[in-house]
Amino acid sequence: MLIEPLLLSVPMIGSVPPFRKLRNYVAQARPAMPWRYESYNLLQHLGPATVLTPEFLAMVDVEHPRRLLQVTFAPFAAESLINQMLGIDFRFTLTDNDLPKVTQMCDLAGIDVAFPLLDDRLIAFSTRLPADMKLRRTQLRWFFKQALSDFLPNEIIRKKKHGFGLPVGQWLGSHKPLFDLAMSAIEPLVSRGIVRRRFVDDLVGTHMKREPGYYGVMLWLLMMLGLWLESRDL
Repeated sequence: MLIEPLLLSVPMIGSVPPFRKLRNYVAQARPAMPWRYESYNLLQHLGPATVLTPEFLAMVDVEHPRRLLQVTFAPFAAESLINQMLGIDFRFTLTDNDLPKVTQMCDLAGIDVAFPLLDDRLIAFSTRLPADMKLRRTQLRWFFKQALSDFLPNEIIRKKKHGFGLPVGQWLGSHKPLFDLAMSAIEPLVSRGIVRRRFVDDLVGTHMKREPGYYGVMLWLLMMLGLWLESRDL
């Protein structure tokens, strides 16, 4: 109860790297659901008007993602927090992100892939589990680990979680050919009036040098957007 006000109210804490990271985490976790998910959205965090030109913003509906998030959240609004988060993850993290990545990359590699834990019967069963069986204090996947403790090797049960994030910031900062590819892909976004020139200059000249692990993601996303548009002659 005392740590949160201290982290958010004392300005000098932000100058100490470990505490700055903790303060950012606390600030991102404060909004109510489902807007908490938007606090991790880099575009929303920086501000669309900071990244995109006024001309481009006038042609798009910047509120559409928030409305979609609200519609997805509505069926789970009365559920526990863990079930609210799982409901949104099922629609966005799995359906729109993780599954397309896995299926498309496996298809390119000629590998068949299946998702037995997404069987309809298993999903229906999971919705009937009490919330404290899904997250018990600080232990993730408690029920899953208990149920498979006599089936999976102990090394699997006890291993720490590993995310899917790639060190794109470090790659872009240390590998010049990749950085040059990024800049050549982003330049058309600027010349076509989609992304602000000043933002790109600040991103490369200041932000990437200070926090490549964080801002490198935006550079990577802009590169992917530029390459995607180029591949479709758009």
